[in-house]
Amino acid sequence: MNDGAQTYALLRNFADSWGLVGMLISFTLACVWPFLPGGRKTADHAANMIFEDDENGQ
Repeated sequence: MNDGAQTYALLRNFADSWGLVGMLISFTLACVWPFLPGGRKTADHAANMIFEDDENGQ
């Protein structure tokens, strides 16, 4: 096997194991993040951010 094929095989094995674990952790954090304490205030601010210029008379 040449170096390119060995590198590909190594990266493929890494992605199949630890890459999957990393993506699962990222997905879980993205799903849980809005429900953490203080998430309501942040979500409300983000939802109303587009109207701030209207309230300031601009």
